[in-house]
This record gives sequence, C-alpha cells and structure tokens, in this order.
Amino acid sequence: MMHPELTLTSSVPLRQSDVRMPVLGFGVYQIDRPDCTEACLHAISAGYRHIDTAQLYNNEEEVGAALQQCGLPREEIFVTTKVRYPRLGKGKTYLRALQSVKKIDPREGGYVDLFLIHSPHALKPKDRKEIWLALEKLHEEGKARAIGVSNYQPEHLEELKGYATIWPPAVNQILLHPWTQQRETVDYCNEHGIVLQAFSPLARGIKLQESTVVEIAEKVGKSPAQVLIRYCLQKAWVPLPRSEKEERIKQNVDVFNFSLSEDDMTLLDSLDRQEGPKFE
Repeated sequence: MMHPELTLTSSVPLRQSDVRMPVLGFGVYQIDRPDCTEACLHAISAGYRHIDTAQLYNNEEEVGAALQQCGLPREEIFVTTKVRYPRLGKGKTYLRALQSVKKIDPREGGYVDLFLIHSPHALKPKDRKEIWLALEKLHEEGKARAIGVSNYQPEHLEELKGYATIWPPAVNQILLHPWTQQRETVDYCNEHGIVLQAFSPLARGIKLQESTVVEIAEKVGKSPAQVLIRYCLQKAWVPLPRSEKEERIKQNVDVFNFSLSEDDMTLLDSLDRQEGPKFE
C-alpha cells in the first residue's frame, strides 16, 4: 500500500527501464478531438504530469499539441499511448506504432514514455506477439522509453513470457475500482513487479452516490470521486481519472492532503463484486 505522504510529484519506477511514472494520470478516453488539447492544458495547469491516450481514442495529435503549447519541457510530461490491432504486411504494425510517436512528439528524436498493447482480447496469439515485438523495437530505438500491456490477465502475461525479450512488461493497465478489484491479476502483477494503472477509477461515475463512498467522503471532507482516486493511490495503483470540466479536473488532482484509514480501505475493499471485467 502506498504511503499516505504521497504528493502530486511522487512517481514509481518502471521495470526494464530507467523511467519513473507519476502516480496520478489524466485520461483522455472519449474526449473529442476539438476539446482534447484544452482539457490536457487544464490538466497540466492543475498539476498533472501524466497523460494517457491511445490510437483508438483518436486524439494522440491533440495530446501532442498540448505538450507543445503548455510551456513545459517535454521530459516533464509523462505520456502513455496504446496500440490495439496489428497491421497487415511486414513491418506495418511497427510503422503504425511509430506514427503514434510522431503524432504525440513530432520533434527529431521524439518519444512516448510508455507504449502499451491495448488489449489481448479478439487477437490471436501471433497477433499479440507481432505487436509486442514492434513495441520492443520502438523501445530499443528509444522511441518508447518503457513498454507494457493493458487488459492482460495472468494467462496472457504467461504467454508473453514465451516470446518476449523484455519481460515482465513495465505496466498492466486494467479496470480497477472498489467494485472490480481483479485480485488474481493484481496479485500476479505485484508478485512480478508489474506496475498497475487503473483505468475508470471512478467507475464511470455510476457509483459516486453509493452510501459507503458517500459516508467516507463526508467523514474526510472530500468528494466521492476524490475518495475513489485516493483509494487507488493507497492500493499502489496509478489511477487515470478523466474529465473535460476544468473544475472537476482540479478536484481530481486534489487528493494528496488527506488519507483513508485502514477501516475506510477495508470498507471499500468489501465492495468488490469479485467479477472479472466484461470484454467485447
């Protein structure tokens, strides 16, 4: 469990690299292209130094625009992106991943900090292998400072071990919040030193009025969303909340001036439905 004396500048080391990742990230899933750059600039202004995008989100270029407009050195902003599908033709998967790097950081020598396989689902083993080998090439060339996976379960991570030069992956980004704790996958990742990123840490907002969360929020003088983000931090997960509203972006980063007690954490742990996530 992360120490309650975390700060917004706290970071965690990533395996197989010299990279450190900020413990809180800003997600841009379902933020439309016209709004994405502004949302990222609001997030950076609020103190975020970690942005999570993906090819499927169709807003990598807008994230890149925010990096160029924010006035901070590139190395001060940690950026994650993801590739979902391989491309037909020799070397095409690598080239498609390279396009993402150029959209996010078009400078000579541009890079992303973390490049993930978006999901193992609806892919054949040979497709997963092809994508991973493309990411290893990007890493070797310095265009992806660290590489990892998303939505992987223990069986996928074991499969990866069979052909990966770089193993374990630095990160596994999975659905994590009190109602979906994926304990088998979490235990496996903890055992092997794989850092867990938590997407949808606010459970898409549909659980914010649940009585347990509301009662804890009232007790600590914070919002339910802030309680859920803090819960992730104290579980040593790296939460990736998203919002387009400037005020909520600021609230979601204001989670380092309080902590949840062991009793609070136990109550939130007890909400787990012990169901795996649903994959399409």
